[in-house]
Amino acid sequence: MKIIVNDVTGAAMQHLIASHLTSMNETSPPESVHALGIDKLRGEDVTVWSVWIEDSLAGCGALKELDPTHGEIKSMKTDPGHLRKGVAGALLSHIVQEAKKRGYLRISLETGSMDAFLPALRLYERAGFHYCPPFGSYTDDPNSRFMTLEL
Repeated sequence: MKIIVNDVTGAAMQHLIASHLTSMNETSPPESVHALGIDKLRGEDVTVWSVWIEDSLAGCGALKELDPTHGEIKSMKTDPGHLRKGVAGALLSHIVQEAKKRGYLRISLETGSMDAFLPALRLYERAGFHYCPPFGSYTDDPNSRFMTLEL
């Protein structure tokens, strides 16, 4: 498994991001979809990584800087053909280590509250994240769960 910074220009990566946005829109009401599109993933405040198993794109994730001490995990997605291979766990560990290198004091995330998001919630719980109130520009939303990890 190889994790690299990705500029979101490749066809495979664009397809995976489009798939992520489609699944978010199928699962959550429009006002509760907070996934970033390709243009926003290319922002100066966002770093995107892709996970590769041999020559196959296995997943992606991003870290957005909210301020010099706080980052937000965005766009975590595992390709369906690579589920249950440790892709999400490896990528999450990589992002946490990068946040520590940057000197962040905490990283947070928003994810859905519906049953479809239970695997993600369990992943973050196992990694030590705990539930928290909305952060940044988020507001209370019954369709969202907010989590944070003190570094």
